Amino acid sequence: MEQIPFLCFDADNHYYEALDAFTRHLERGFERRCMQWAEIGGKPRLLVGGRVNRFIPNPTFDPVAKPGCLDAFYRGQNQKGTSDLRVLFGELEPIRQEYRDRDARLALMDRQGIEKVFLFPTLGVGMEQALVHDLPAQRAAFRAFNRWLHEDWGFSYRDRLFAAPYITLSDAGEAVAELEWALERDVRVVCMVAGPVRTATGAASPADRRFDAFWARVNEAGITVAYHGGDYGYGKYVEDFGESGELESFKATPLKGILLGNRAPFDTFAALICHRLFERFPNLRVASVEQGSNWVPWLLQSFRRSFGQTPQAYAEDPVETFKRHCWVSPFHEDDVPLLRELIGSDRMLMGSDYPHAEGLAEPTDYVHELKGFPEREIRRVMRDNALELAQRQPV
Repeated sequence: MEQIPFLCFDADNHYYEALDAFTRHLERGFERRCMQWAEIGGKPRLLVGGRVNRFIPNPTFDPVAKPGCLDAFYRGQNQKGTSDLRVLFGELEPIRQEYRDRDARLALMDRQGIEKVFLFPTLGVGMEQALVHDLPAQRAAFRAFNRWLHEDWGFSYRDRLFAAPYITLSDAGEAVAELEWALERDVRVVCMVAGPVRTATGAASPADRRFDAFWARVNEAGITVAYHGGDYGYGKYVEDFGESGELESFKATPLKGILLGNRAPFDTFAALICHRLFERFPNLRVASVEQGSNWVPWLLQSFRRSFGQTPQAYAEDPVETFKRHCWVSPFHEDDVPLLRELIGSDRMLMGSDYPHAEGLAEPTDYVHELKGFPEREIRRVMRDNALELAQRQPV
C-alpha cells in the first residue's frame, strides 16, 4: 500500500448488495415483476422479471473474487492468452464483512488511508435495462433498492460514506419524487447509467426538455450526478454487428468490448452538451465514473469540429462547457497524463473500483498513475476534487 501524506477520497468504491437489496422494501404487487431468487440446478439464481439474469456471474457474491485479481488483465497483460474465467479470477474467497457492513468498511478505510468514498452499486448498475420491458416495475425495484441502500449504508454516513441512490428517468415525475426523498436524507451524489433514456413513449436524450424538472431540482440542490459504468442498453447496437446483445460481466468478446467500452459515455456527454442542458442549468456538476477516459479525446475533438462548423448551435465553445461542468475518473490503466492535458487535474477523480476484481487491490496505489504530477495536483485528484463534489452547492 502506497503511503501518501494525506487521507484520500476514493470516488469509485463499491459494496456487494445484500440478497434482499431489491426485495426488502419492495411494494406489494411487484414481487413477480421485479427481483426474485430461485434455485436452478442446485444453485441460487437471480430472476428479474421472471427471467434468469446473467449480468453478474454470481449475484450472491459469496464466494467472491479477491480485490484487484484482474488488474494485470485490464492493463492488457494477459500474455498467456488465458480465457478461462476461473484461471483469471484465481481462488475465490468468502465474502468479507466490510463489503456489506458500513462500520466494518470504515475500519478498513482507516487502514487503507481512505477518509471518504463515493459508494456505487455492483449488481444495481445492470438492473435498469433488465426491466426496460416493464417500466413501472423498474421504478418500483429502484425505489426498494434505494430504501435498502439508505438503511444499510446511508447517503452520508458519518460524513465519510456517500452511497449513491440509483435514479432512472423513465418517468420524469417519479424521478423528481425519488430525488426529493433522497434530498431529505442528505444525499450528496446520485447514480445513473449512460445511454438514452427508455420511456413509455420511446427512447430520449437525457437532456430532453421533458426531464427538465429533474435537472432543475438537481441544479437547485447543488448535488452531483454520477454516470457510472453498467448495462447501457446497447444490445441492438452490438447485435447489428453479429454479437450477442446480452451483457454478462467479464464475458465480452473483443469486438463487443471495444464497441461498448466508449460508446455510451461519449454519446451521453455529447447529448448533455449538444442539447444545451448546462446552458439551462448552469449549476450542474456531472461526473463520469468507471467509464474510463479513452472516449474523452474523441469527444473533445468532435466538439471542436462541430463548434467550428455550427458555432450558432452553442452558447459557447462546447469544450469549455465540458471542462466546467464535467469530471472524469480515468481507469488506472488509461493514459492518465493525456486526460490531465485535455481537461486539467481539477476535473479528474481518483477511482480505485475497490473491491472489484478489475480494480486496485490497494486504492491508494492509484497514485502511481500520477507520476510526474505536481504535489498540489496529486492532492486534487486523490482527494480535493471529490471532496468538493461531495458538498452540496445549492443555488
